Amino acid sequence: MQEVVLRLRAAGCVFAEGEAALLVEAADTPERLDELVRRRVSGEPLEQVLGWAAFCGLRVLLEPGVFVPRRRTELLVREALAACRVRTAPVVVDLCCGSGAVAAALRAALPGAQVYAADVDPVAVACARLNLPPDRVLEGDLYDALPRGLRGAVDVLAVNAPYVPTGAIGTLPPEARDHEPRVALDGGADGLDVARRVAAGAPEWLVAGGALVVETSAEQAPVLASTFGDCGLTPEVARCDDLEATVVVGIAG
Repeated sequence: MQEVVLRLRAAGCVFAEGEAALLVEAADTPERLDELVRRRVSGEPLEQVLGWAAFCGLRVLLEPGVFVPRRRTELLVREALAACRVRTAPVVVDLCCGSGAVAAALRAALPGAQVYAADVDPVAVACARLNLPPDRVLEGDLYDALPRGLRGAVDVLAVNAPYVPTGAIGTLPPEARDHEPRVALDGGADGLDVARRVAAGAPEWLVAGGALVVETSAEQAPVLASTFGDCGLTPEVARCDDLEATVVVGIAG
């Protein structure tokens, strides 16, 4: 294992010891271990190399080329759960679902809930179907993916839309910009293009008192909260310093 640690350190992996232990555990032969280490040293995200990501106490299966769930997105799950607690058998939709991590966490925490997930990227959809009932994972552009019967019936829309400004994509770590899909990162000129579309469509899909919960950055939150208000939603900003996470919640009238 020490050889693996040295190879990872030489490649700039900050947590080489911990990563080495996970890679050794994942490999059933020396040849397989060498393959996994080579992939990691080349810059591929550890989670894609392992085939899973830790998220909200779950092991979420992950495929190459799929957005890696971040720990900060646990705030999105927390706020979505808070919005669901007052409802019996809530209908929950995870838009821009990627691997389906948010939907999987909500489904685990809400027995009896109807949980759907949707993404425009077919690679992400295929991955999410490994983590969720396949018939509840839908492919399409935002609300276009959803069954018409959900219109006006959704209690919570949980959305981790892309919110990196186009001009900042090049400043992302190579793990993200080289190995995660651009569609999961690029939010347009100010990072809020997709979130605006989500907010504009939300009132049509939410029940009265239903919640739209969207992850964003601390800098973008005031603009997004204003957008929620313009769309007829009552906005509130939630922040968790420990997770370095920000979420905007909008309640439908």
